[in-house]
Order: sequence, then C-alpha cells, then structure tokens
Amino acid sequence: MRSVDMTPLYRSFIGSDHLASLIDAATRAEKQSAYPPYNIELLAENQYRITMAVAGFTQDDVNIEMLDNTLTITGRKAPRDSNAPERTFLHKGISERNFERKFQLGDNVKVLGADMEHGLLHIDMERIIPESQKPRQIKINGNLIGNNNR
Repeated sequence: MRSVDMTPLYRSFIGSDHLASLIDAATRAEKQSAYPPYNIELLAENQYRITMAVAGFTQDDVNIEMLDNTLTITGRKAPRDSNAPERTFLHKGISERNFERKFQLGDNVKVLGADMEHGLLHIDMERIIPESQKPRQIKINGNLIGNNNR
C-alpha cells in the first residue's frame, strides 16, 4: 500500500488539510471496477458532463446521489421474474451486472441534472464560483492603516 506524507504541505499551506482526504479518495477510485465505461467531457470553461454506458438499465434501475462532494451512481437490476422463460445465450457480451461508480467533485461543482437516452446516462455539472472567490481589484488610495499623519 502506498502512503504519502503530507507533513511538509501542512507546514507550508494553511487550510490545505483536506488535500490528504482528496488524495485518499483518488487512490480509492483507482481500485474501482472499469464497469461501466464512461467519458468525462469539458463542455465549456466551467461546464462538465459525465456520459456513462448503461445498456440494459432503465431509469428506475439507476440511482444518482451527491454527498460531501462525492457523486455516486448506482445501477441495480431488478431480480428476474421466476415465471419468465429461461434465456440461452450463444454469446453474452452485454454485461447486466450491478454497479457503483464514485466521482470526487471539486469544491463548488454542482450537478445540474441527468438524462438517459439510447443506453447512455448523461450527468451535467457546473462549477459555480462564489463572488467571494472571484478575482477583485484593490484600489490603491495612498493611505496606510495606522499611519494617518502622512
């Protein structure tokens, strides 16, 4: 198991203690199954889309949940009806197994909505930067604080 010592970061960057949890989440994500396949697109400067191939799943079979900057997509197939005729496959290339895929989203990334069509699940997201984090111009007025007689 790989571990990274974050002590030098803590000495240099105040408020970066959450970085360790992000790195830990990233290493856990590497251990996830490759199923189902997905794409991540950059649609515009602050707009993203995850497209996931979910062939054989309906909207009722898929659950999307957001908790603490973690987007979790879960697919659960309903059990086969015992009265349904047994199917015999000569080749079975379409996987119908249950899945859970997690994505760690950055701060201020919000999920706008989801859509499913033609076996593809699309999840649209946008990074919304609060006014307090946008760059602002500081006016130079020539007065120093605590130095009123100059």
